[in-house]
Formats: sequence, C-alpha cells, structure tokens
Amino acid sequence: MVVQDLSRKEKTEFNKLQKRLRRNAGNAIVDYNMVEEGDRVMVCLSGGKDSYAMLDILLNLRQSAPVSFELVAVNLDQKQPGFPEDVLPDYLSALGVPFYILEKDTYSIVKQVVPEGKTTCGLCSRLRRGSLYGFAQTIGASKIALGHHRDDIVETLFLNMFFNGSLKAMPPKLLSDDRKNVVIRPLAYCKEKDLARFARYKAFPIIPCNLCGSQENLQRVQVKKMLAAWEREYPGRTETIFRSIRNVAPSQLGDSRLYDFSKLRADPGDPSIDTELHIPAIQVVNL
Repeated sequence: MVVQDLSRKEKTEFNKLQKRLRRNAGNAIVDYNMVEEGDRVMVCLSGGKDSYAMLDILLNLRQSAPVSFELVAVNLDQKQPGFPEDVLPDYLSALGVPFYILEKDTYSIVKQVVPEGKTTCGLCSRLRRGSLYGFAQTIGASKIALGHHRDDIVETLFLNMFFNGSLKAMPPKLLSDDRKNVVIRPLAYCKEKDLARFARYKAFPIIPCNLCGSQENLQRVQVKKMLAAWEREYPGRTETIFRSIRNVAPSQLGDSRLYDFSKLRADPGDPSIDTELHIPAIQVVNL
C-alpha cells in the first residue's frame, strides 16, 4: 500500500492518522523541551517501523518548527547475517537526509556470550546503546532521538515492576548516566497501532531483526500480550496507565528517597486545616 494509490476514503483516513501522529509528537517535544535552537539531533534508525516513522515526522515538524535544528540519521550495522546493507543508504539518499552507517560487530559478541535459547535483548541493547552514545559525541550531536512509543513505555513500566521490583519506565527525555548525552523519545505520546498503520501507508522498507525477533518467550512479548488482552477487555486502559506515569504522587507510594515520611507529624494547630467535623446527631434506640 502506498499513499498515491489510496482511494478517497483511505486518503482521508491517512491524513487523519498523519496529523494525529505529528500532533502527538509535537506535543511531546514541546512538553519536555526535547528540541532547542541549534540542536543537532542524531536520529537512530534501525530499519523498523517506529524509527522510520520518527524520522518522517521529525522531517515534517522541522519545516514549521519555531526553532532551527539539524537532523542526522545514524544506523548501527550490527553485522547480523543477511542484513541488507543497501536498504537504509538507498532510502536515506533518496530523501536527501545526511546519514552515517556505524559498523560494529555486536552480533558476534551477543552470540558468544549469551547461551543458546536465552534472551539476547538485554546485552544487545546495552552494546547498541554504548556504541550510539559514543558516536553521538564523535559527530557533535546534542540530542539522540530514539523511536520508543507510548506502548514501549508502558510495557517497560510493567517489566520493571514484575521482574526488577522497581517502579520506573522509559522517560520521554533522559540524561545519560555519564551526563554526556541527552536522549529524547519524540514518539512518547504515539500509539504503536498508529505507527504500524502509518508504516503500511508509507510502505517503509522494513528490515526485520533476525537476532531476537522470533523469541516468543521474551518477557516483553509476554507483557505485550497481557496489555493487549487488557485493552480488548477494557478499551483505553493502556492510555490510562500511561497517564499515570505522568501523574505521580510520591507521598502515596513508599520510597523514602522521594518523600520524607520520617518527618511526618500531626499538627492539630495548623490554621489551614479545618478540624471541625459536622456530624449529625446519632440517636441510640434500645431494642
């Protein structure tokens, strides 16, 4: 499916979808001050639907943005067997987007270190992140844009709760541990199903991940299935959960590093508190 071949009804639906995605991304960028005047944004392009959509949306938003910023696409070629090396260069060249292909054989490291049948995503993502963070400094990028969307953020929340015993997700904007890189997620407000539809309309040349894409036992796959089941039974639940991530009340949780529970004391003399309770008289009837 390509946009030019759509019927009138399909074009109307596509335009609505495109506007919604651009609006959501624009709102996230503004809410978290993701992009500033003079930024050089390194757009990490994996060849998946989300990163293609992110680049497309950022290119469009740049045309009407109140600030001037530069976009540079970067793909990390991890030397996976059968990886089509020409797809991304051809696509980016046709768009006229400046790009780099960073070659790092992380695939061999992952296969060597991770036992057969075990999950590869953890090590793979750490190696990929380290390579991209270092390269961002090499090319003078002030921001690193990743293609994580709303559903990724909610899934990560539950992964951390279920398997790490921590209440955290993926922030829309992040300062790296070494404080040398600022990571942004412009698609933080976008739904995965919208991005999937958009990718089909745009006919992006998707490159599948052969390293881990077939691992059905992944914890993230199981959490995704759980959330999908909830969404079918209670439509809108994923959005409600996402809103809760942006509406945190530390005093109603239990982390004393975020809220000093030890100093809580009753203060009956506080004039700002109405201590008068107006309780209607209670009549006692003896039976």
